[in-house]
Amino acid sequence: MVDRLLSVQQVAEVLGTGVRFPRRLIEERRITFVKVGRHVRIPESAVSAYVAEHTVEPVTVRRTVLRRTA
Repeated sequence: MVDRLLSVQQVAEVLGTGVRFPRRLIEERRITFVKVGRHVRIPESAVSAYVAEHTVEPVTVRRTVLRRTA
């Protein structure tokens, strides 16, 4: 199966951000990308991996009863 290559604009739409964010990820080498001539493309799997890697799971906290000590 061939991985789709997304443009910076498409990645921004997937992430719900402006185009500056994916460009910064590329510049800082924080996401895998492919140079096609002068164009930059990001594999769809790299976007999915980035989202999975930066997903924060919620923490379940037990409610504790606060007791005052006199």
